[in-house]
Amino acid sequence: MKLGFGLYSHMLNDEHYKMARQLGATHIVAHLTDYFHKSDTGSDDQPLGTIDKGWGIAKETSVWSYEQLISLKDEMAKFDLELEALENFSPAFWYDILLDGPKKKEQFENLKILIRNMGKAGIPIMGYNFSLAGVAARTIGPYARGGAISVGMEGISEAVKAPIPKGMVWNMVYDENATGGFLETITHDELVNRYKEFLSQLLPIAEEAGVILALHPDDPPIKEMRKQPRMGYHPDHYKDVMQFYNSPNHRMELCLGTLSEMEDSNVYEALDYFAKNNKIGYIHLRNVKGKVPTYKESFIDEGDMDVERIMEILKKNDFQGVIIPDHAPQVSTQTPWVTGMAFAMGYIKAMMDSSKKEIKAN
Repeated sequence: MKLGFGLYSHMLNDEHYKMARQLGATHIVAHLTDYFHKSDTGSDDQPLGTIDKGWGIAKETSVWSYEQLISLKDEMAKFDLELEALENFSPAFWYDILLDGPKKKEQFENLKILIRNMGKAGIPIMGYNFSLAGVAARTIGPYARGGAISVGMEGISEAVKAPIPKGMVWNMVYDENATGGFLETITHDELVNRYKEFLSQLLPIAEEAGVILALHPDDPPIKEMRKQPRMGYHPDHYKDVMQFYNSPNHRMELCLGTLSEMEDSNVYEALDYFAKNNKIGYIHLRNVKGKVPTYKESFIDEGDMDVERIMEILKKNDFQGVIIPDHAPQVSTQTPWVTGMAFAMGYIKAMMDSSKKEIKAN
């Protein structure tokens, strides 16, 4: 197991590389897109990357070149960090693949270029979320220990039921000029067909390039979000999804917090299954109290999930991949996000180190 750290695109700089290394990370998961909040004044220059605040603006539309990716790797290497994965295509870059629209063919070709560039640059994993609604309808409040601010879900709210406006997908606006109306509701079968086309187009390219495509489960994991189907909302659904295409490059960006949120789910059984079958690209690790439709994200040591047991399962299955804390409650300091993530990193590192010592002792 390797300890990683996730950085949003506005954090891809020396200051944050230094911080990640100081917190014990050896690997980085880099977001290709930031989540820009549209303020009441019309400004869209406020990158989030801390807590979901509703919706944002999708800005990035160009393919990251081989030269840019190599430069990114070289910058991280100065701090003894390896670039393990890129995460999340900007919706502005692939919206018609998700929507089965007229620019789909062009957007597939651009994604193929990106995957080939990643392979050439030696970046092993691309994490993505195949979803129309994306991460939506979460609430924010003093849910964690001591009133620390975190996110959750408080029942089936109006935000869950609200349809998606045209010009938006994955909870981000890709076309600010779209006027009126909402996306037509599709069936789950139609979503699956679009996803299978995505796999059939990109997995052969990924196999040639030596790049793993890692799917993040839908969060929040409910059957329908904003009048659109979800790919899955139970671990068994994603066991089926992993059978859509028989390829070692088709894996999960396994978010254990999302699995824990799922109704009637056993996160330990699911983790054991995906690890045993080599279906994990890398792992998001956070903790949660409760399950959909009512749950709250907690500090990593106070939720429903036993992190020590998680490490035992990974050790048993000889998992060699990267684990990152995807997010954490914000701590009441001058640097709420940094402090919360530092606590999560320290806890995960201690658990990983303890697991390694047990191996040596045996």
